[in-house]
Amino acid sequence: MSTAYDSNNIFAKILRGEIPCFRLYEDERTLAFMDIMPATDGHCLVIPKAPARNIFDCPAEDLAAVMAVVQKLALATRKAFAADGVTIQQFNEAAGGQEVFHLHFHVIPRKEGEKLRPLPRSVADMAELGRQADAIRAAL
Repeated sequence: MSTAYDSNNIFAKILRGEIPCFRLYEDERTLAFMDIMPATDGHCLVIPKAPARNIFDCPAEDLAAVMAVVQKLALATRKAFAADGVTIQQFNEAAGGQEVFHLHFHVIPRKEGEKLRPLPRSVADMAELGRQADAIRAAL
C-alpha cells in the first residue's frame, strides 16, 4: 500500500522556509532541527531534504545520509546533555505511529531513570529551545 507524498506537511514547509525551526545541522541531503514538543531536553529530528513519505519510499542514498546525521546528532546530544543514552525513534504510516508524513527520525537524549514527557506534549519555551539548540550545535 502506497500513499502519495503530501508537499504541504509541516516538515516540507520547514524545508521551504515557510515555518521557522531551530536548525542544528544541514547538508545537501539532510536537515536536523529541534522538536518543538520535546520528549526530553535536547529532543531533535533528522529528515531527508528529498520528499519521502516514510522509510518505504526513501531512496537508499538519502536514507544512508539521514542515518549518518542521526549518528552525529546522537553523539552531540549525548555530549551536550550529559546523557546516559539516546533513544532513536522512527515511525511508518499511521498504523506504525507516524503522525507527520515526511520521513523523520527522533533523536532523544536520555538520563538513567528519566521518563519521557507524557503525550500529548506541550510546545516548549522557545528561549529554552534556543539554548538547547546552541548546546547541541556547540557539541557538533
